[in-house]
Amino acid sequence: MDHLKYRIEVKLLEEAERYFLALNEKVQAKFLKAFDKTEAGLRGPWFEKLQTKEGIFEFRERDQDKYYRIFAFWHGDSEHKTLILCTHGLDKKTNKTPNSEIAKAIRIKQQYIKDKNSQK
Repeated sequence: MDHLKYRIEVKLLEEAERYFLALNEKVQAKFLKAFDKTEAGLRGPWFEKLQTKEGIFEFRERDQDKYYRIFAFWHGDSEHKTLILCTHGLDKKTNKTPNSEIAKAIRIKQQYIKDKNSQK
């Protein structure tokens, strides 16, 4: 495995954190394992890029009756760290991701970047 130049850190924004904390412990554990693997630089089906021009990804987990998604985007934070910022999440009965949820992730990403730029 290649050594990463940048350290990757998965961070939950406020709405994603509320969603995560409301999940049952088994599903939380699955997401934590996916976050750890991603931070270690591993790639896999637990973290996929969506078909958008805006660079939205989703962490994917499931149990016997539901699919769970936490939306995210990459953000270069400094010369030593790259953040994966999680915007929000949802439970669903099918594997199809609603366009409205992708649009919501894009809005949160745009607002985050706007707020970050105004702090400079």
